[in-house]
Amino acid sequence: MGPAGSGKSTFCATMMTHIQTTGRRAHLVNLDPAAEHFEYEPTIDIRELITLEDVMEELDYGPNGGLIYCLEFLLNNIDWLEEEIGNYDDDYLIIDCPGQIELYTHFPIMRRICETLGQWNMRICGVYCLESQFIEDKAKYFSGVLSAMSAMVNMEIPHVNVMTKMDLVEGDYGNAKKDTLTTRELERYLDPDPLLIAEEAGIVEQEQGSINANSRSFKFQALNQAIVQLIDDYSMVSFIPLNITDEDSVEYVLSTIDNALQYGEDLEPKVTIYGFFYSV
Repeated sequence: MGPAGSGKSTFCATMMTHIQTTGRRAHLVNLDPAAEHFEYEPTIDIRELITLEDVMEELDYGPNGGLIYCLEFLLNNIDWLEEEIGNYDDDYLIIDCPGQIELYTHFPIMRRICETLGQWNMRICGVYCLESQFIEDKAKYFSGVLSAMSAMVNMEIPHVNVMTKMDLVEGDYGNAKKDTLTTRELERYLDPDPLLIAEEAGIVEQEQGSINANSRSFKFQALNQAIVQLIDDYSMVSFIPLNITDEDSVEYVLSTIDNALQYGEDLEPKVTIYGFFYSV
């Protein structure tokens, strides 16, 4: 999950490729009724039940209202999803969700879907994707941090936050080596440092001059302090960098998700005897 353009579908495709390469069984589940193209064909697809295009055409809804209607329709017909998942309940399911952020931060729709999956004895981990380009604008970055925290609070499931598109970042976590960000500088964004807001406010004051800056500071100082206090008090959000061109980076993200899911703990251990594998 995550805002539109954050790399959710690319993340799903990358994980599908990596998981299948390691010999594990994985399936893509599409819960976006407006999706058009996939690198991997979804095994389970909400578009077989309802599509956003049909809703907009028949009910004259806009794209946002139509998307909410589609997911509410899925909830009202949850038996369809249970029947579809029934054939793959022992496999790894990667669910590609819509890009409307309100579904995770405000509306209870996705939370109710997760609660239903939990009732079916499925282990769930939410992955919130935030693209690395948010780093270039501190205000935009902290809006992403607050959205991630809101989703964590609202969804109430094990949660992993991923900083996507790190291959586009210049620095130790990316590919480019010119004008690089140091590891220490980047760590302040991976583990959000609330003081970044205060530093940004100080820079703005210096650039705008004392008269305009003072009026702006008094206007937004309380808001900035409240944001800093909120992030610091909850201390919930941290990001794992994902560079899809680096196999080690992909494996680290997947292992973190596996740990949150407790994946593999119920699998039978295997021992080697005379060159053959036996279950015990």
